[in-house]
Amino acid sequence: MDKKTLRKKYTALRENLSNAEIDEQSLAIANNALQLPIWDKTNYHIFLPIEEKKEVNTAYLLHILQGRDKSVIVPKADFSTGEMIHYLLQENTVLKLSEYNIPEPVDGIKIAPEQLDVVFVPLLVFDENGYRVGYGKGFYDRFLAKCSKNCIMVGLSLFEAIAQIPYENLDIPVKYCITPQKTYSF
Repeated sequence: MDKKTLRKKYTALRENLSNAEIDEQSLAIANNALQLPIWDKTNYHIFLPIEEKKEVNTAYLLHILQGRDKSVIVPKADFSTGEMIHYLLQENTVLKLSEYNIPEPVDGIKIAPEQLDVVFVPLLVFDENGYRVGYGKGFYDRFLAKCSKNCIMVGLSLFEAIAQIPYENLDIPVKYCITPQKTYSF
């Protein structure tokens, strides 16, 4: 299946999930994340979910990070450039919904991608090699390409892996992918 078809199929599958199912599965994902060897790091990048797209609710992971006194970094998308700017999430960080209903920081302390230790990556579907399909704008591939080679990329998925996704040279696979049922390591 090509990426466009996969995107359409998994968007429809997510739309069929209830909010209660999303929350239950997101909590399971957060619990599974506790088994990963990533908790000795300092700087964690996490996306804030677009509720209407029924993305993984990262609030549970956010609570774990804050409870462990980690530095949490959140993105702000610039659709005119296709890039993301990354801000340290602090108590006084003001979040606002963008025109695409993405919760984003208004401003704050900018953090360079090279400073990140762990990045939680949103996706629609992933394969047994760690390649993933997102919304197709390339924001995360451009961002992940700027991260340090030691940065640990962790996909979060409501669905299990499929056999294979067609990928291109610019596509960056994740090292782990967490689903409600299990954690994949690549």
